[in-house]
Amino acid sequence: MRQNPSSLYQSFMIVFLGVLLLSSGGCATLGWYGQAARGQMELLIKRKNIEKLIAAPDTPEERRHKLELVLELREFADKRLGLPDNGSYSGFVELDRDAVVYNVIAAPTFSVVPKIWCYPLVGCLAYRGYFRASAADQQAAQLKADGYDVVVSPVAAYSTLGRFNDPVTSPMLKFSDVRLAGLLFHELAHQRVFVKGETAFNEAYASSVENAGIERWLARDPSPERLEQWRHSRTIEDAFTDLLLLARRDLEALYQRNVEHGERAKLKRQSFAKLQSDYADFRKRHDSQRFDAYMQQDLNNAHLALLATYRAGTDAFDQLLAEYRGNFERFHQAVERLAGADQEVRARFLNCQTGTCP
Repeated sequence: MRQNPSSLYQSFMIVFLGVLLLSSGGCATLGWYGQAARGQMELLIKRKNIEKLIAAPDTPEERRHKLELVLELREFADKRLGLPDNGSYSGFVELDRDAVVYNVIAAPTFSVVPKIWCYPLVGCLAYRGYFRASAADQQAAQLKADGYDVVVSPVAAYSTLGRFNDPVTSPMLKFSDVRLAGLLFHELAHQRVFVKGETAFNEAYASSVENAGIERWLARDPSPERLEQWRHSRTIEDAFTDLLLLARRDLEALYQRNVEHGERAKLKRQSFAKLQSDYADFRKRHDSQRFDAYMQQDLNNAHLALLATYRAGTDAFDQLLAEYRGNFERFHQAVERLAGADQEVRARFLNCQTGTCP
């Protein structure tokens, strides 16, 4: 099948990028960048135009509905949320797996601070992504052998921050309409503003846009039921996150205590047992089994390592949007000014909870 000139150009660029990056590191780094280049190439080659898929008579009705929703959400993101209107999420890729990328997250045995990997284009991040589960599992096994707590987290969406036309993937279409909307708003926000190496700032901003975007999108529905259901769901999710954050803070304090290794390991086990007990109370109090699957995992430091990164600072962005009375364009411009400021300015902003943030 012939590729259009844009696809050919992008394919060439990702190969060129892969070769460039491959030349910059050691053997382990070479292997990681090689799989990244191959994975990106797969997405480019397999991508199909969503409008053509919608028009095709052999497209199943359920998939057609989801793809039509994607186009509706892209237009809404552009017109109402001030997010980029580009080629991202105008294409679709059918994958033979349950995720597009598998992120490996690691933390030391007695720490909730995640291991950091650094990359030439996006800076340092607290995870390393693999396009194949087997490669992620292999990296996880090596990290475990080195003494780390590790988790492999499947991810349905993959973003190149607008460098390429990122596609919708088949795992994304399994999401509910609301979750799909939030995911698209979140990823497009990263394309509007992204500060190299500052995960906390980037994720808090994108999460704020995601939640405010869903709120505005659902508010168009003449029936308030969906919006109220989503707000209720968010309340429960926030309460669960607070439960995990409390456990994370307790572990952080534990690991700073001056006790011998065996005693520290024992106290660690007791802390995770307490988390399970606290969750049982949470489950009864909220009459929700929503997080049972998560809690049935063999939880470790890595599961809790990124919580503070993804939660902290969101309130500051919510407040900033409120100060601009929900005007997304002015809000994004203010965030862009923050992105161009010193890192200390962004740190102070993220810690701003009340009053006027700088």
